[in-house]
Amino acid sequence: MMSSVINTVLIIFVVLFIFSRFTPVKGVNQMTTDELRKKMNVKNNKVQYIDVRTQAEFKANHIKGFKNIPLHQIVNKANALNKEQEVILICRSGNRSMQAAKRLKKLGFKTIYNVKGGMNAW
Repeated sequence: MMSSVINTVLIIFVVLFIFSRFTPVKGVNQMTTDELRKKMNVKNNKVQYIDVRTQAEFKANHIKGFKNIPLHQIVNKANALNKEQEVILICRSGNRSMQAAKRLKKLGFKTIYNVKGGMNAW
Protein backbone atom coordinates (compact mmCIF):
# COMPACT_ATOMS: atom_id res chain seq x y z
CA MET A 1 0.00 0.00 0.00
CA MET A 2 2.69 2.49 1.03
CA SER A 3 4.88 1.67 -1.97
CA SER A 4 1.99 2.28 -4.39
CA VAL A 5 1.40 5.72 -2.84
CA ILE A 6 5.11 6.54 -3.15
CA ASN A 7 5.12 5.31 -6.77
CA THR A 8 2.08 7.43 -7.58
CA VAL A 9 3.68 10.53 -6.04
CA LEU A 10 6.91 9.89 -7.97
CA ILE A 11 5.01 9.51 -11.23
CA ILE A 12 3.18 12.78 -10.60
CA PHE A 13 6.48 14.60 -9.95
CA VAL A 14 8.07 13.16 -13.09
CA VAL A 15 5.07 14.16 -15.23
CA LEU A 16 5.06 17.67 -13.75
CA PHE A 17 8.81 18.01 -14.32
CA ILE A 18 8.54 16.93 -17.96
CA PHE A 19 5.50 19.14 -18.51
CA SER A 20 7.26 22.18 -17.03
CA ARG A 21 10.33 21.69 -19.26
CA PHE A 22 8.44 21.61 -22.55
CA THR A 23 5.47 23.90 -22.10
CA PRO A 24 5.51 27.52 -23.18
CA VAL A 25 6.13 30.10 -20.50
CA LYS A 26 3.83 33.08 -20.07
CA GLY A 27 5.59 36.02 -21.68
CA VAL A 28 7.80 33.87 -23.92
CA ASN A 29 6.68 33.91 -27.53
CA GLN A 30 7.30 31.20 -30.12
CA MET A 31 8.66 32.19 -33.53
CA THR A 32 9.01 30.07 -36.67
CA THR A 33 12.16 30.15 -38.78
CA ASP A 34 10.17 31.93 -41.51
CA GLU A 35 9.20 34.63 -39.01
CA LEU A 36 12.85 34.84 -37.94
CA ARG A 37 13.98 35.36 -41.57
CA LYS A 38 11.45 38.18 -42.00
CA LYS A 39 12.52 39.77 -38.71
CA MET A 40 16.20 39.61 -39.67
CA ASN A 41 15.48 41.29 -43.03
CA VAL A 42 14.22 44.36 -41.17
CA LYS A 43 17.15 46.49 -40.07
CA ASN A 44 16.47 46.94 -36.38
CA ASN A 45 19.35 47.38 -33.96
CA LYS A 46 17.00 46.88 -31.02
CA VAL A 47 16.79 43.10 -31.50
CA GLN A 48 19.24 40.91 -29.59
CA TYR A 49 19.87 37.59 -31.39
CA ILE A 50 21.29 34.95 -29.02
CA ASP A 51 22.40 31.40 -29.85
CA VAL A 52 22.55 29.32 -26.65
CA ARG A 53 24.33 26.29 -28.09
CA THR A 54 27.87 25.36 -27.08
CA GLN A 55 30.80 27.24 -28.59
CA ALA A 56 31.69 24.18 -30.68
CA GLU A 57 28.15 23.92 -32.09
CA PHE A 58 28.12 27.65 -32.81
CA LYS A 59 31.51 27.53 -34.58
CA ALA A 60 30.39 24.60 -36.72
CA ASN A 61 27.32 26.44 -38.01
CA HIS A 62 25.46 29.57 -36.98
CA ILE A 63 23.25 32.32 -38.30
CA LYS A 64 25.05 35.57 -39.10
CA GLY A 65 24.04 38.22 -36.59
CA PHE A 66 23.54 35.85 -33.67
CA LYS A 67 25.77 36.15 -30.60
CA ASN A 68 26.85 32.96 -28.85
CA ILE A 69 26.00 32.78 -25.14
CA PRO A 70 25.84 29.08 -24.17
CA LEU A 71 22.89 28.12 -21.98
CA HIS A 72 25.07 27.43 -18.94
CA GLN A 73 26.35 31.04 -19.11
CA ILE A 74 23.07 32.84 -19.87
CA VAL A 75 22.32 33.95 -16.31
CA ASN A 76 25.88 35.16 -15.65
CA LYS A 77 26.04 37.06 -18.95
CA ALA A 78 22.47 38.42 -18.89
CA ASN A 79 23.74 41.76 -17.59
CA ALA A 80 25.38 42.31 -21.00
CA LEU A 81 21.90 42.28 -22.55
CA ASN A 82 19.23 44.97 -22.45
CA LYS A 83 16.09 43.84 -20.58
CA GLU A 84 13.97 46.38 -22.46
CA GLN A 85 14.97 45.21 -25.93
CA GLU A 86 13.60 42.22 -27.79
CA VAL A 87 15.57 38.97 -27.35
CA ILE A 88 15.39 36.15 -29.90
CA LEU A 89 16.86 32.83 -28.75
CA ILE A 90 17.88 29.81 -30.79
CA CYS A 91 19.56 26.46 -30.13
CA ARG A 92 19.70 23.16 -32.00
CA SER A 93 16.07 22.10 -31.51
CA GLY A 94 14.34 24.77 -29.39
CA ASN A 95 14.63 23.09 -25.99
CA ARG A 96 17.74 24.81 -24.63
CA SER A 97 16.59 28.16 -25.98
CA MET A 98 13.28 27.69 -24.15
CA GLN A 99 15.22 27.02 -20.94
CA ALA A 100 17.21 30.21 -21.57
CA ALA A 101 13.97 32.10 -22.23
CA LYS A 102 12.56 30.96 -18.89
CA ARG A 103 15.71 32.11 -17.10
CA LEU A 104 15.72 35.50 -18.82
CA LYS A 105 12.01 35.95 -18.06
CA LYS A 106 12.72 35.37 -14.36
CA LEU A 107 15.44 38.02 -14.59
CA GLY A 108 12.91 40.58 -15.85
CA PHE A 109 13.41 40.57 -19.61
CA LYS A 110 10.30 41.96 -21.30
CA THR A 111 10.07 40.58 -24.85
CA ILE A 112 11.50 37.13 -25.51
CA TYR A 113 11.11 34.88 -28.54
CA ASN A 114 12.10 31.23 -28.82
CA VAL A 115 12.74 29.92 -32.34
CA LYS A 116 10.64 26.76 -32.76
CA GLY A 117 12.69 23.86 -34.05
CA GLY A 118 15.93 25.83 -33.66
CA MET A 119 18.80 25.30 -36.09
CA ASN A 120 17.27 21.95 -37.11
CA ALA A 121 14.37 23.91 -38.64
CA TRP A 122 16.59 26.67 -40.07
